[in-house]
Amino acid sequence: MPGSTRAIAGVAVGGLALATLVAVGDSPASATPATSVVVNEVYGGGGNSGATYTNDFVELTNRSGAAVSLDGWSVQYHSGGATGAWQVTPLSGSIAPGGFYLVGEAKGAGGTQALPAMQATGTIAMSATAGTIALVHGTTALTCADSAACQSASVDLVGYGTAALNETAPAAGASNTASVQRSGKADSDDNSADFSAGDPTPGAANAGSGGGGGGGGEPGPLRIHDIQGASWLSPHNGEKVTNVPGVVTAIRSAGSSKGYWIQDPTPDASPATSEGIFVYSSSPGVAVGDSVLVSGTVKDYYPLSSGDTVEKTSNLSVTEISGSTASVLSHDNALPAAEVIKPDTVPGKYAPDLGGANIESTPIDPARSALDFWESREGMRVQVDDARVVGPSNKYGEQFVTTKPAQATTYRGGTELLAENAVPSGRIEVATADGSNPGVSVGDVLQGATAGPVDYSQFGGYTIAATQVGAVQHKNLPPVVATPQSRKQLAVATYNVENLAPGDPDTKYTRLAQGVVKNLAKPDIIAVEEVQDNTGATDDGVVAADKTLTKLTAAIVAAGGPKYDWREIDPVNDKDGGQPGGNIRVVYLFNPARVSFVDRGASSVDRSTTPTAVEKLKGKPALTLSPGRIDPANTAWNSSRKPLAGEFRFRNKPVFVIANHFASKLGDQNADGRYQYPAQSSAVQRAAQATAVHSFVQRILKVDKKSDVVVLGDLNDYQFSPALAALKTGSTSGHGTPILTDLIATLPVNERYTYVYSGISEVLDHILVTPSTRGVRYQVVHVNAEYTNQTSDHDPQVVRLKP
Repeated sequence: MPGSTRAIAGVAVGGLALATLVAVGDSPASATPATSVVVNEVYGGGGNSGATYTNDFVELTNRSGAAVSLDGWSVQYHSGGATGAWQVTPLSGSIAPGGFYLVGEAKGAGGTQALPAMQATGTIAMSATAGTIALVHGTTALTCADSAACQSASVDLVGYGTAALNETAPAAGASNTASVQRSGKADSDDNSADFSAGDPTPGAANAGSGGGGGGGGEPGPLRIHDIQGASWLSPHNGEKVTNVPGVVTAIRSAGSSKGYWIQDPTPDASPATSEGIFVYSSSPGVAVGDSVLVSGTVKDYYPLSSGDTVEKTSNLSVTEISGSTASVLSHDNALPAAEVIKPDTVPGKYAPDLGGANIESTPIDPARSALDFWESREGMRVQVDDARVVGPSNKYGEQFVTTKPAQATTYRGGTELLAENAVPSGRIEVATADGSNPGVSVGDVLQGATAGPVDYSQFGGYTIAATQVGAVQHKNLPPVVATPQSRKQLAVATYNVENLAPGDPDTKYTRLAQGVVKNLAKPDIIAVEEVQDNTGATDDGVVAADKTLTKLTAAIVAAGGPKYDWREIDPVNDKDGGQPGGNIRVVYLFNPARVSFVDRGASSVDRSTTPTAVEKLKGKPALTLSPGRIDPANTAWNSSRKPLAGEFRFRNKPVFVIANHFASKLGDQNADGRYQYPAQSSAVQRAAQATAVHSFVQRILKVDKKSDVVVLGDLNDYQFSPALAALKTGSTSGHGTPILTDLIATLPVNERYTYVYSGISEVLDHILVTPSTRGVRYQVVHVNAEYTNQTSDHDPQVVRLKP
């Protein structure tokens, strides 16, 4: 039933009032448990060597919203074994809502500090390492000798160390210097789960502890909105704060950044100041619904990748209270209502254009951009109803949804990047607070409410740390199946197989093979990216990849496909980037029953460092080396894959194919970060790579302007990027006559994507053809990027043409 609620300096403090237990004198111990009063801490090391406190103690706490009389109750102790007598310390008086009740026991010769004010005293000499405490509704010594009987006869039972009498299993870690302390969560009747070891915190010391019970203190001078302020960095960053009031709304018990969120249920009038904040604590010791006073140091914490620093990171910070201690005033309080995010709640622009400047130097304006909006809600509870998934679940239980279901929607339910620096503002990450994985794919719906505090992740920007996830409604998005080529059509595909190595599970090879046979409809030529060497990521000097390719081509045959032949050039060890030691490269697979490969050049030539060139043979263009690399000494290819040029013949017609894997975006500033718009340092290298490939295609067309040239692969850039402009025209501005058509641009706008990154459907993979290429039919084959169960992170694509 509802209990009383008291206001302390603007913070509602209350809970569920449980019936006050009436004293019954010296009645026998009974099995009448009171869920409101429990044992909170047990310490038997008092007065021992190394101890701080001179006495053993038992501490009780009242988790209800009403005072409970302890007249006629007792605390009883049993040694660690199953045999022996129970020793009794009678109790009297009452315990306030959320308060402590300290029972002092025997004093030892060691220790330097007396216990704080005690509500009851006894003379029991408790063991530091093993024993059992029973809270009993009566003062007659217990006679039970097994755990079940003792639990039935007690209000609460706590065994520690190797105690034979306990609830489920004893608590661990008690010693001369450590007590066992109850966590803030509900009593589970398992001492090992409910208690953990830590420095003793008797009575009033809990006001400065990181966990446990309740009790005392008044709110300090600052509220959460004062700490958050109307700026991106806290105006109190680096300062110590005392007794900041709030209600615990969520707990993060997994991962490296453990702790909990608190929110002030009484907001100020400013839309720019958040009422929530994260409290960093490796042992939170609080429960959702606890009204707490938190002390510690304010810190703007920047999540960093390996090798990153606060000075150079482009990530935004999370304002938190670190080095925290907490006092619990009461339990089971109603949580502040979550703000329901509707389609028009978040601004339409994701980030402001600041010319590359730091957004932290500007005031927060929740109406300016999505970044501003979410920063103004950092740590606060929000809710999205019936959220459509736009980025699939990963192994960490993270996925992306949209708050704007009509914004930049793809034909399969994602949300699309339509221009540079045009991140869809409705997209938001959902990370389950408990680490569970809903296993959703693009187009699925989290039906009902998905709610939790707002957090920030270096891998996806602002995040809802969901304590409640809507029921999963699977849409079962069907994989795309390409139209098979006719006898007169040549089918050329590209597929990034994501660090394929011989040590990968057979299931990966099987699924890749099924994708080639069924979904790509057995292309005649496949440019395969990210094929690793025979020892995978082991950096041992091995560069050959024949084992990898033998395993892949055998899997394709087993799936009902043709026996593909291959051509590739082993890279110089550790010179082509990618996963260290993996020596990834691009490879041609081709069906010799349908197409022939024109091998040119002496076998003695070192093709990893010798460039191929275009020559004129019988009036037609030909490659001096086929397969060959384009300008491998060019600095544009430093720590990057070199393009593979190959000459094929289909129905006795020549076709030139150039397979690519341009430099990645690694090192670029974060699109979700503090520099807006973000600098893309990697774009310079990709533009140089594109220019080199453009020049090579130009040389082919100079010999025969009607040549059929297919340029394809993972170009790691968008269709509207300077790199693609340079590839088509030779100029990053796009000025000039295009000699290549980017086929992604021929699709309807809502189909222009090959990859899903952090909930954004975008283009990284491309197929381009020269102007005279006839009968072009192009498809992106969505089989991976939109699904939680991926074989690769890229989707393949295929073009059918008539040379």
